[in-house]
Amino acid sequence: TTVPYYNAFRARLRGILGAAGDDGGQLQSVVRDLTVKHASTVRFLLAENDMTASDIDLIGFHGHTIWHSPDEGITRQVGDGELLSTLTEISVIDDFRSQDVAAGGQGAPLAPLFHAVLARNLEKPLAIVNLGGVANITWIGSATPDGGDERILAFDTGPGNAPIDDWIFRHTGKSFDEDGALARAGTADEAIIDAILDHPFYRQPPPKSLDRHAFDLAGLESLSPADGAATLTKLTAASVARARQFLPEVPRRWLVAGGGRHNASLMEALATALGAPVEAVEAVGWNGDALEAQAFAYLAVRSHYGLPLSLPETTGVAKPTTGGTFHKAPN
Repeated sequence: TTVPYYNAFRARLRGILGAAGDDGGQLQSVVRDLTVKHASTVRFLLAENDMTASDIDLIGFHGHTIWHSPDEGITRQVGDGELLSTLTEISVIDDFRSQDVAAGGQGAPLAPLFHAVLARNLEKPLAIVNLGGVANITWIGSATPDGGDERILAFDTGPGNAPIDDWIFRHTGKSFDEDGALARAGTADEAIIDAILDHPFYRQPPPKSLDRHAFDLAGLESLSPADGAATLTKLTAASVARARQFLPEVPRRWLVAGGGRHNASLMEALATALGAPVEAVEAVGWNGDALEAQAFAYLAVRSHYGLPLSLPETTGVAKPTTGGTFHKAPN
């Protein structure tokens, strides 16, 4: 089950993006309302499945990232885990990223450990591209010849859906480019793409992570709505293709997760940029709409038992590191 945010609340969330610290009542109000909406969704999910709070051991609550600058030691996700626990009467783990950042890691991506579990029986090497607000890649290699564990590498590749969605919202008032229709009607500006791809981030070896506002996209303002959408769509695909230089082996298969997999223009651009077929994760039986939620449920359990959520190969942290803050359900 997925529950959408209505446009008015989306606008309020956009209004707090980039808030690294407290800015008073607006932020507090949005955080509370966000948490209440999540609690309502939990109750809806329980009722839909004929369950009660006592049937659930733990909620993994990621919240919304509004600021991510690990090189400055900052990552901030909003959402009140203590309030969610009180409202749902279920124990909650939140704040998954800050411990990794405090230990010198990038704090992202965190889903790769879950990807590795799901991909245990799939042919390797394999790449899972997550087309979220920021795009990232999980590369999983075969077990080492001496019988060691499968190898894993993960990092952010560049812009994902966020700049496309922001552009669409600004020019059409819609939340996203449905099926990539606007991008399909436009022509990508190759000079702008090349200029953005010259950013030092693309030459930086992993581990590395991004904030959604890391790139200067001012050059797009002279473009038509359709050409801007086409340019940003091709940029996301080209960014993923640039990431191949850091992979230890060429993947046998490219699987795509995240909302971007619903964008036909983006999927076509990605296949063209990679020179290889790409498939939505549903092709291997995964639920692409639930994958991130499932990942943080899994990470919540790992956190509860003090197990690592991040590795040197996934966030650059010096050693495997756990994380998360536990909020016990009221008695």
